[in-house]
Amino acid sequence: MIRYSLVCEAGHGFESWFPSSDSFDTQAARGLVACPICDSTAVGKALMVPSIARTDRDRAPAPTPQAEAPMTLIAEPERQLRAMLKAVREHVVASAEHVGPRFPEEARKIHYGETEGRSIYGEASPAEARALIEEGIDVAAIPVLPDDRN
Repeated sequence: MIRYSLVCEAGHGFESWFPSSDSFDTQAARGLVACPICDSTAVGKALMVPSIARTDRDRAPAPTPQAEAPMTLIAEPERQLRAMLKAVREHVVASAEHVGPRFPEEARKIHYGETEGRSIYGEASPAEARALIEEGIDVAAIPVLPDDRN
């Protein structure tokens, strides 16, 4: 896991964890990394100062978790919205068939009656999703929440 200091086009700074550097690059290119303050997806890496562990034994003990006040970056209405979006995602995952990268192909087969009608979900690029919509095929993006990305 890697933690990045990030900044949006409006200058808001925030941090987020990613499985790898490539994961951040992929998610940012797809517009999945958003500023928690203004929701801008024009996000880039900010200058980071490395954290270097001290090796001497004279330092003060770390504070216990009980001594630190809990912190949150999101307000209650956003927390409620995220809970609803998570419930939608869980419902889709529980009630639909995952077809992975075959989603555009399977959606077309269902739409044109070449296979049985059923609920499916999977992956499609923005261009593939636009093409499906232009063909009159009803598709919708499943919301990806920050907890799902990190």
